Amino acid sequence: MTLEIQTISKSFDTKQVLDDISFSVNAGEFVSLIGPSGSGKSTIFHLIGGLLKPDHGDIVLDDQVITNQTGHISYMPQQSSLFPWRTVLDNVLLGQELQGEKDTERAMMMLEKAGLGDVVHAYPNQLSGGMKQRAAFIRALLSPQSLLLLDEPFSALDEFTRLDMQKWLLSIWEEYERSVLFITHNIDEALFLSDKIIILSANPAIIKATFTIPFARPRSEELLLSAEFLDWKRRLTEAIQA
Repeated sequence: MTLEIQTISKSFDTKQVLDDISFSVNAGEFVSLIGPSGSGKSTIFHLIGGLLKPDHGDIVLDDQVITNQTGHISYMPQQSSLFPWRTVLDNVLLGQELQGEKDTERAMMMLEKAGLGDVVHAYPNQLSGGMKQRAAFIRALLSPQSLLLLDEPFSALDEFTRLDMQKWLLSIWEEYERSVLFITHNIDEALFLSDKIIILSANPAIIKATFTIPFARPRSEELLLSAEFLDWKRRLTEAIQA
């Protein structure tokens, strides 16, 4: 699943938020967006998801123009957004149900792999923060759309849980090979996860820089303390502050 953002601009009243934004997410690629708060990262997600219409420009998914159309992407927000009255299993099946499908066997298998096999019939208020995020990600993976938009999904977690979730996300993503567009404010997180990092400026947002990350896969947490990783962190920090 290949996504192309073609010269997208967006304003709200008299405030321009995005100014001629263009980038791509190739099939099976993990791409991160980094930018200051209010720089339009979530607006880009809302445009891709069809919830907003750009002032000009197009959004193309596998050569099909999907500008201002819904139903083409799978989305995971900052909070897990699990329905409290549905069990874990029922929550992860929601995306399929909305498409008239229901593969309970596959859902159970993925929940087992996520370490949630013992809580499939539990309710969200019985889960830890990390468990909720795992369930939300499984829900996104089970949805039929092949493009995943992840909006700071680990920002509310403590550092130890966050690293565990990053490693788990990589292991699942590498197995299912979905195309991912990921929003984060965390440089370490972006470097550890991504094939490509796009840095946005403040409003109106333009693309300041794009970096292709050379780290081999699979990746382990030892990478975080390597000289190469620290050098890349320095380069990204300088680009953000420029």
